[in-house]
Amino acid sequence: MKILHTSDWHLGKRLDDFPRITEQQAVLQEICEIADREHVDVVIVAGDLFDTFNPPTEAVDLLYKTLKRLTNQGRRPVIAIAGNHDSPDRIESPDPLARECGIIFAGYPDSRITPFELDSGLKVLQSEEGFIELKVPGIDVPLRILLTPYANEFRIKTWLGVADKEEELGTVLKARWKAIADKYCDARGVNLLVTHLFMVRKGDELPEEPEDEKPILHVGGEHALFTDMIPSQIQYTALGHLHRMNCVDGQPGSTYYSGSPLSYSFAEANQKKYMLVIEAYPGKPAVVNEVELSGGKKLLRKRAEGLEDALLWLSEHQDALVELTLVTKTFLTAMERRQIQNAHSGIVAIIPEISGGDFEAGSHHNQIDLSRSMEELFRDYFRHEKGQDPNQELMDLFTEILSASDE
Repeated sequence: MKILHTSDWHLGKRLDDFPRITEQQAVLQEICEIADREHVDVVIVAGDLFDTFNPPTEAVDLLYKTLKRLTNQGRRPVIAIAGNHDSPDRIESPDPLARECGIIFAGYPDSRITPFELDSGLKVLQSEEGFIELKVPGIDVPLRILLTPYANEFRIKTWLGVADKEEELGTVLKARWKAIADKYCDARGVNLLVTHLFMVRKGDELPEEPEDEKPILHVGGEHALFTDMIPSQIQYTALGHLHRMNCVDGQPGSTYYSGSPLSYSFAEANQKKYMLVIEAYPGKPAVVNEVELSGGKKLLRKRAEGLEDALLWLSEHQDALVELTLVTKTFLTAMERRQIQNAHSGIVAIIPEISGGDFEAGSHHNQIDLSRSMEELFRDYFRHEKGQDPNQELMDLFTEILSASDE
């Protein structure tokens, strides 16, 4: 059985003012083509289908069209779960129609898939909360999947009926997964766990979550889940949430984050993106193949020493989205800023860095911190230009101008 594992599509996401929908269309087209070329039998999308609870119409349209194409006319089941960016109700809302196409949605950890059968031979053999067993067309052995979409700790414990709310989440989930695996997952079928949680191997350093990602299920690592809670019957665990493709653990079965198909923040600059194709046989370890994706623009960070260096580098990297740090001896003039913007259409941010000179009396900070307020930045600029602080009358006028601009 060949299984395609992907996740974290974040459809509808923007990078500041730059829409990514065209790139998303291209990379999802690539995933569909790979699924056909590799003769994949099953597709798993492990959460964060959308970037927000209320995605734009074009993102919803792209999701449904892509999933329908991936089903190969109902002959290839597609299983998609909710991540922490998704509305569980929105994910499950098209379920009656989606089932007729071979798409299975799970929004909640306690979701129960309604049994159905298609003319293609796809059939739900057994189902209960957090579990589904499928007959896959053309495959002689059943596919068993433990499904745990994202939910916060309180909701998961409420679902599992845990009286002691202080009991560790890992303990209660481990018991639940083991009970399902012992009941359904023998060596006569292919057994998977699909979830959108923050999981590491015990003893390993916690990987960094994406810089613009919502933290998930832990505070300072206190509630990170460990791979030793995965039942021994599970041959492959498909994870969603982290944006870098990563093998978390190889025991007892392979545990992977597939990562996002596009780089969504500059923390992912120059990061290669993948989807995973898993070859699974009953009772044997899964074989994982990494398939690199080429769709989408690169995200590049550049620290340029002066305007000429910046303009030359920008001319050589036109097909990218750029965060430019520009080292200068003084603030950029309006003309210089226009030169930079005209040189490249994909500049997301320009970060001025002042080298030399007395940028701020008594200060050791040369780089402009754009997270500071406009009033503070104006004071720094005035101090740099005039050698003194602006008086209160001038600051009141500046604040008035800012207010008029906001309106």
